[in-house]
Amino acid sequence: MPTINIASHLTDMAVRSPEQLAVLFPQSRDRSGKTEYAQYTYHRLEEESNFLAAGLDSMGIGRGVKTVLMVPPSLEFFSLTFALFKVGAIPVMVDPGMGIKNLGKCLAEAEPTAFIGVTKAHVARLLFRWARRSLKQLVTVGRKLGWGGVTLSTVTESGRKRQSSANPADEHWIAHTVHADETAAILFTSGSTGIPKGAVYSHGNFTAQVAALKQAFQIEPGEVDLCTFPLFALFAPALGMTAVVPRMDFTKPARVIPREIEEPIVRFGINNLFGSPALLNRVGREFASSPTSQSPAGSQPADGTPPWKSLRRVLSAGAPVSPLILERFSQRLSETSQIFTPYGATESLPVAVIGSHEILRETRYRTAEGAGTCVGHPVTGIEVRIIRISDDPIAEWNDSLCVAPGEIGEIVVHGPMVTQQYYLRPDLTALAKIRDPATGRVRHRMGDVGYFDEQGRLWFCGRKSHRVETAERTYFTEPVEGIFNTHPAVFRTALVGVRRADGVEPILCVERERSDGRDHQQLSDDELTKQLLEIGAKFETSRPIRTILFHPSFPVDIRHNSKIFREKLAVWAASTVGLK
Repeated sequence: MPTINIASHLTDMAVRSPEQLAVLFPQSRDRSGKTEYAQYTYHRLEEESNFLAAGLDSMGIGRGVKTVLMVPPSLEFFSLTFALFKVGAIPVMVDPGMGIKNLGKCLAEAEPTAFIGVTKAHVARLLFRWARRSLKQLVTVGRKLGWGGVTLSTVTESGRKRQSSANPADEHWIAHTVHADETAAILFTSGSTGIPKGAVYSHGNFTAQVAALKQAFQIEPGEVDLCTFPLFALFAPALGMTAVVPRMDFTKPARVIPREIEEPIVRFGINNLFGSPALLNRVGREFASSPTSQSPAGSQPADGTPPWKSLRRVLSAGAPVSPLILERFSQRLSETSQIFTPYGATESLPVAVIGSHEILRETRYRTAEGAGTCVGHPVTGIEVRIIRISDDPIAEWNDSLCVAPGEIGEIVVHGPMVTQQYYLRPDLTALAKIRDPATGRVRHRMGDVGYFDEQGRLWFCGRKSHRVETAERTYFTEPVEGIFNTHPAVFRTALVGVRRADGVEPILCVERERSDGRDHQQLSDDELTKQLLEIGAKFETSRPIRTILFHPSFPVDIRHNSKIFREKLAVWAASTVGLK
């Protein structure tokens, strides 16, 4: 079995380009209001993670030790994560925004032995008694308030002393040799598409992801990346990029201050940006409505040069990105730059990729006619199949499960970046994984539905659990919503099913576009309802939709602020129509 360690990418960069900046993190502002950044070169990040690796290993946080890491984006976040990889420990990553109850449940399931967190995280750990029976080693990043364990500075100093007494020829901490299938981390899903569950990542999964991202987007060492999502930020050093972390609340990308995104783009010549659809919407909308007042460089140059000409690519994932959002944001990019919308999930990323050029020039028009959302061709190294929709476990793979070309079915993926199980959740693993006897590995059921078109492109039609089944037919969310989303007064829509005495009724929930004084924004709900029904009547997919409800602001996920909680909307819709 091959051996590998995902941390080796950092070590390689430290040898090849030691003085290249690896991470920049915003600190204070100077007198002129300019952001000042703390920074690590690749040599410094390698050195700091080496010290931490040696210190953690000496205190028993080593190979196979499950370690909760609750540290916000920072220089310490990067050095700690790579240190844990180096010693073969298993970082347990949970999203604090998933709520106290879910956090406690996830940590109880993981049964971690070690807990590394900021002071606030330790206070919460004690208050809510997280994993109290399994925890043995505690490390505090910041001030320790009497709960035992050690501080991060103590770990670093211990590792420094251990390194100084080692063989001087050993310039780098030698990462533990681990098997490709050995567990590298447990990443908990946010719970926005079901029960939060821990996807078990192997070092082989991470390595395959790095290779796939590099190949799919032609990422080159030396590029500069603006990281607006903490977990994706870890890919930057692994890909040889400089990671610039912006000043923002990472749990609320929809409320980011646009200037805090533009300032580092212009200042550092950012080449790569990952942003959730909500972040792109916020930033693109702001600059589209006020292009001159927001830009630190003033108005767009007279020669027509785009303000963000250094950006080679923008990546956006977490939910489908509307063509309008792509159009707005693209106005600040060069003609050769694109916004890519990679399709995937925590359990498998990336799966397929498409760029904004193809979307805006072609596929958006099919989306407006009820075709769903095109997510592009599968990436190299992954196999995507479409099977008959089922809510039951499927024990073993068989090609007879597949549907005919062009038919909507359940999306199933197979490849080296596909995780093999959920941690200690055999019930959920059985529902999501299909054992393939030909390879001895599993195929992952994405929980989404879709189909392939005649060009071999994958089209996303929504979550399997969000389909609306009536006595006459089955409705899928993306094809229906794509039709109604074309109205300029509509920001987004959500199809839900409401049970009536005579069966299930498909109902369309609508969130209106933010008013900017244009005529279509002044439409009454009744007028807009009439116009939407006229649009829906043009297509067989949407013609049966007769009930439209207006919601002030859709409930969305905490990770990307983009996934719509249709389950909550369905409850709201049921109570609303019950009052009519």
